[in-house]
Amino acid sequence: MECPHLSSSVCIAPDSAKFPNGSPSSWCCSVCRSNKSPWVCLTCSSVHCGRYVNGHAKKHYEDAQIPLTNHKKSEKQDKVQHTVCMDCSSYSTYCYRCDDFVVNDTKLGLVQKVREHLQNLENSAFTADRHRKRKLLENSSLNSKLLKVNGSTTAICATGLRNLGNTCFMNAILQSLSNIEQFCCYFKELPAVELRNGKTAGRRTYHTRSQGDNNVSLVEEFRKTLCALWQGSQTAFSPESLFYVVWKIMPNFRGYQQQDAHEFMRYLLDHLHLELQDGFNGVSHSAILQENSTLSASNKCCINGASTVVTAIFGGILQNEVNCLICGTESRKFDPFLDLSLDIPSQFRSKRSKNQENGPVCSLRDCLRSFTDLEELDETELYMCHKCKKKQKSTKKFWIQKLPKVSVAFQVMMCLHTDGRGHQGRIY
Repeated sequence: MECPHLSSSVCIAPDSAKFPNGSPSSWCCSVCRSNKSPWVCLTCSSVHCGRYVNGHAKKHYEDAQIPLTNHKKSEKQDKVQHTVCMDCSSYSTYCYRCDDFVVNDTKLGLVQKVREHLQNLENSAFTADRHRKRKLLENSSLNSKLLKVNGSTTAICATGLRNLGNTCFMNAILQSLSNIEQFCCYFKELPAVELRNGKTAGRRTYHTRSQGDNNVSLVEEFRKTLCALWQGSQTAFSPESLFYVVWKIMPNFRGYQQQDAHEFMRYLLDHLHLELQDGFNGVSHSAILQENSTLSASNKCCINGASTVVTAIFGGILQNEVNCLICGTESRKFDPFLDLSLDIPSQFRSKRSKNQENGPVCSLRDCLRSFTDLEELDETELYMCHKCKKKQKSTKKFWIQKLPKVSVAFQVMMCLHTDGRGHQGRIY
């Protein structure tokens, strides 16, 4: 959003000595001393916590709007509003009067200068840590940390994700997807797409709520995020551009409140699948899939009539079998799926008191067994038998007719790797 209040609110020098010491992302609120979500006022350089911590940054703005009771405001006080602040972690600029993130700058470019100064402070604070990390990456041929699992060495992503409020749900899914090698490599090898031109060419774009939906690409921002996670050039990466694109195309996830990780993963995979169906940057997704021999046609599962890397990795086929208990007629239905929602079996649901001994532990295998058990439908779910020509008592059973390369099971919040033939791999 183009903010009209920058000239009256951005008053501090870019290299102001009033800034606190230490890394900006760890600065403490001047009121409650919390170091979560610090924001710096671009009028007076005071630091306060964000609205989803204790809201002192917003209160600082509101207090500045209260007129003086015993004295008239000076002309300077009328102009200075304390309306614009900057996130000390992501360096995004926000205007409280516009109630939106800001993409423009002052005539002197003060906002960008302050942003660069904060970035330099952050880099200086983490010099030693980055030096240690570079040594670790130089000693690894894969430029990644190594983890031993069942005697074998496995590469894992070495860069963290910053929390943009309460975005743990998103960060957990992004980290999990980034460590699925075939899925991650596919997106990292996609050609880059330049969505900007004219005056904004070559400059970083901050997506805001006021922008249109036709100039954002979830695939492109997802690709950039995965590349940043695996470059190893920084300790933590802020996925703000991806998050704002999520706001654009997934209205349910707007804001900074807590969200359901399972729901986010489903929306994310669905939208990636839909965007890839029409090709990406002029390159057909099917052509890219064919380049990777490990994603063969036998591993593909079509959803909405098309197959992409999403269905090739996560797609499976579920067989729903219903049998009439009167005439024995059998009905079968096949449905594609990207994940399974598993209930905790009833024998594991009983609540125990503090003094009561712990009972059996529910495993993923127990949940899968319960999911595929034969079930007799009750009176409210009578099956319409085509042979009996009326609703009859029946039984229902699910079969996993085709296993995906990576099976995602929620409720127990685990991700089960298989080799496509049902052989269990890693659980994480």
